[in-house]
Amino acid sequence: MKTVSLREAQDRLDELAQDVEQGETVTVTRDGKPVFDIVPHIEAVEPEKKGGINLEAAQAYLRARGITNPFPYIADDFDDPLPEDFLLRPLP
Repeated sequence: MKTVSLREAQDRLDELAQDVEQGETVTVTRDGKPVFDIVPHIEAVEPEKKGGINLEAAQAYLRARGITNPFPYIADDFDDPLPEDFLLRPLP
């Protein structure tokens, strides 16, 4: 990831756009603090992918944090209908 000042970004916008087209993210700063990122458009990087969930990124996120099983236990009756007396009980 490249970091440039706002003034530098104004002067080198065409060069930065070429970097972004290659998949790089550019962070633009003002007084040393990040203001915004210039990121590649999703269709420019992966034209066949349109929206949805990026499962590969989710798996990489879990792996990086050492999480091997994100759902350690799901009850067998998790999706069973609730009993009628529970549904008719007034709220507290």
